[in-house]
Amino acid sequence: MFERSATPRVFALAPGVDFPAALVAGLRARMEGQPPEAMARAELIVNTTRMARRIRQIFDQGPATLLPRIRLLGNVADPIALAHLPAPVSPLRRRLELTGLVSKLLDAQPDLAPRSTLFDLADSLATLMDEMQDEGVSPDDIAALDVSDESGHWQRALSFFNIVQRYFEDGDEAPDTVAFRRFALEQRLKDWETQPPQHPVILAGSTGSRGMTNRLMQAVARLPQGALVLPGFDFDTPEAVWDGLTDALSGEDHPQFRFARLMRELDLRPGDIAHWTEQAAPSPGRNRLISLALRPAPVTDQWRDEGPGLPDLTEATTELTLVEAPTQRDEATAIALRLRQAAEDGVTAALITPDRMLTRQVTAALDRWGILPDDSAGTPLQLTPPGRFLRHVSTLFQQDLTAETLLTLLKHPLTHSGHARGEHLRATRELELHIRRKSWPYPQPEQLRAWGVAAKQEAWAEWVAACFCHPPQHGTRPLADWIEDHLSRAESIAAGPQGTDSELWKEAAGRKTRAVIEDLRDEAGYGTDLDARDYADLFGAVLSGHELRDRDAPHPRILIWGTLEARVMGADLLILGGLNEGSWPELPGADPWLNRRMRHRAGLLVPERRIGLAAHDFQQAVAAPQVWLTRALKSDDAETVPSRWLNRLMNLMNGLPDRDGPQALKDMRARGGHWLALARALEKPVPCAPAPRPSPAPPLAARPRTLSVTEIKHLIRDPFHIYAKRVLRLTPLNPLQRAPDALLRGTLIHRVLEEFVKESVSDPVQLSVEALLRKTDAIICDPQIVPYPTTRHLWRARLAKIALWFTETERARQAVATPAHYEIMGHGEIPQLGFTLRGKADRIDIDARGGAHLYDYKTGAAPSPKEQRYFDKQLLLEAAMVERGAFRELQPRHTERAVFVSVAASPKEVPAPLDEMPAAQVWAEFETLMTRWAEPERGYTARAALLKEKDVSEYDHLARFGEWDVIDEAQREVLE
Repeated sequence: MFERSATPRVFALAPGVDFPAALVAGLRARMEGQPPEAMARAELIVNTTRMARRIRQIFDQGPATLLPRIRLLGNVADPIALAHLPAPVSPLRRRLELTGLVSKLLDAQPDLAPRSTLFDLADSLATLMDEMQDEGVSPDDIAALDVSDESGHWQRALSFFNIVQRYFEDGDEAPDTVAFRRFALEQRLKDWETQPPQHPVILAGSTGSRGMTNRLMQAVARLPQGALVLPGFDFDTPEAVWDGLTDALSGEDHPQFRFARLMRELDLRPGDIAHWTEQAAPSPGRNRLISLALRPAPVTDQWRDEGPGLPDLTEATTELTLVEAPTQRDEATAIALRLRQAAEDGVTAALITPDRMLTRQVTAALDRWGILPDDSAGTPLQLTPPGRFLRHVSTLFQQDLTAETLLTLLKHPLTHSGHARGEHLRATRELELHIRRKSWPYPQPEQLRAWGVAAKQEAWAEWVAACFCHPPQHGTRPLADWIEDHLSRAESIAAGPQGTDSELWKEAAGRKTRAVIEDLRDEAGYGTDLDARDYADLFGAVLSGHELRDRDAPHPRILIWGTLEARVMGADLLILGGLNEGSWPELPGADPWLNRRMRHRAGLLVPERRIGLAAHDFQQAVAAPQVWLTRALKSDDAETVPSRWLNRLMNLMNGLPDRDGPQALKDMRARGGHWLALARALEKPVPCAPAPRPSPAPPLAARPRTLSVTEIKHLIRDPFHIYAKRVLRLTPLNPLQRAPDALLRGTLIHRVLEEFVKESVSDPVQLSVEALLRKTDAIICDPQIVPYPTTRHLWRARLAKIALWFTETERARQAVATPAHYEIMGHGEIPQLGFTLRGKADRIDIDARGGAHLYDYKTGAAPSPKEQRYFDKQLLLEAAMVERGAFRELQPRHTERAVFVSVAASPKEVPAPLDEMPAAQVWAEFETLMTRWAEPERGYTARAALLKEKDVSEYDHLARFGEWDVIDEAQREVLE
């Protein structure tokens, strides 16, 4: 196939060339005239499964021929030689072993790292081990580094390195997967030294960025019939630039650095790299532009010298579109629109980006047209329905069952999926409403069973109590025990009360999840003892390492690729998305072990190498026939910085007016602007007039015939509140996980004060600060009543702060009158209107002359006398009700005084202004008010007279407040 050569045999293809298609074309051309079996003897080594699959597809398109032997880089060893090597352990087993070792180390030396970092440290250590095996770096090489200026951090890191030393030593430890591949490769290279293969061996598509791959490439290039085919080789780079790509710390972020290093190792010059085929790049002029833009720094002098020699940039960038979207949403919408157009035109289009948030947004935007892209990354397993379900179940072992956790699982599609799913959802809805009404922060088995009896759902409620209401499990247990209990509980929840087969392990997601869990179960013996939280973290981490792909469902021509797959090409349109710093290239993650310089000295990957690989992927993709470059100008309300490669390209073009660079850039933006305009048109809402300020006037028969004294304030300030609550009968649902709010605090403090006053009346000795605090402890500090430890302490401290003031003022109150009635209900009638005013007095004391003293406890600020005169008439109305005999159990019919007792942070008594507004006057004005509300044309105006503009009403959303303002005139609507 190849002529004999004294030098290593290296070929290349320019950026933008369809690499798999050109590879097959060159292979066919070299096999022309040879017998059919010659192709079958050829061995083709490629770097990715997608590359191998596309090469087979190209061969399948004809003409008919035998296929070469296609292998992946990780599978080049001789199968016979592999039989003599120890079987490798799975990556999962190695990570479980490391988790146990790190756990023991943290137990012995807690100051090394917080326990919460256990799994992150184990996973990061496993990744570092893989890298060390791949690059041929031993722990001894790491220990020999000069770390005189980083002794503190280094000593901590060495503690972790010491526990993995045994995995690098010759002994009984079985190799991990990466070490096994290295042993197999070394054996293959030794075999080639003594008996080199005489058949063609072609390694294609790799840049040689990893140690083992680089060694293999050098060996293949020196075989008698071996050859390398490099992807995206920049033939436009001058030789002087190649010679400058020597220092890894300064040049490894250049896209061609790996090729420069490979040429030095093979003792080749750029001119020795031959074209694999005669096929030219889709746009040679664009390739020259990109090559110059990406030169290693400093570049401005090269731009000035070589820029004028570039071809006309308008022509070179004709098929280049620049989309600079205002937001990430606009960017995703514009991309989705272009992909939809490609789908309608029958054009193959691929979005290439490392930004997974962008790919999810684009996928969601495409869903409106029923287009599901073929995403090479798939769906992370922990985000699939079984993954989410199992992670929710794992949290049940960690803490007491909360209402939120219970309802989250009950509503999951896999819960009770064995049978009668509709009945389950109906029961779940009824239980949720009950929990909200009763405010159960932590549902108990007896509560659930009692509700089941009342709702005639005994069997279902018993199943809920049995599956969900388990106490948290404390202490550590073996991993195998956790797995068995976890799966048993999950299957019981998924099956339902009848225990029939559920949907948990069905469909592709269920089968994949089951396979991963079976692997975890098989390797559980190599794990360590864990507590409930650590087990849940481990389980989630195991799921996150797998992905689910379904190739049958996606659109065949709309693709989403990672940056590595830019080398596979094959798409008519490439969209390079998320071209911002931090996205593409991605910011290097924090390394807890070695800094940049130490990595370089040890021979490990440095951040610049990853950036250089991303740069090569960019250079390969941007040279395709038709390309979009997209970025968002803002991200989370912050300005973004364009990707360094895009920034260089724009700066270079702006600096070449003689080559029409600024005009070409303007044209690129104009093409992108067209699609952004379409995206804005698509997202533009349908014009809709804002809602007017409502003032509904329902018929008299629908208006409330009874109100409470506390609702009169709403009737005056916000009549729409009364309309929504009493006419429409809409009441806000309590939150599912009700927080210890002001309402609960007020209810409990009322109870404390009421019981304290009752006991002090029967036993005056109990009228003391100590007795009040004992009563506080009995009620507020009861975990069954207030299941929030922090809140219990805060509320007790609040009462303790006002305890002395309350007891002293209570002595004064009891010296004036004797407490006689508590929480007494009264009803005041307006016969001519058929209206009843309801009122519950917190406390009524009776003095020696038979006069009534009304007290109302306020846990917040009490209304001022002025507010009581005009709006907040609660106590004034209760006083009027007393004198009208509304409280039937109350014999006296004279109100001596009415007082708000505020037990807020600054406690005080605020009397009602009965001297200025006698009870008879109050009731007369109230009758006038209610008479006006009996007029058919009177509307319940929203926010008629709120105290402050920022005051919030429970029904503001129903009134569409925000579409109108408080200065807008209300629009009365007479309802029938």
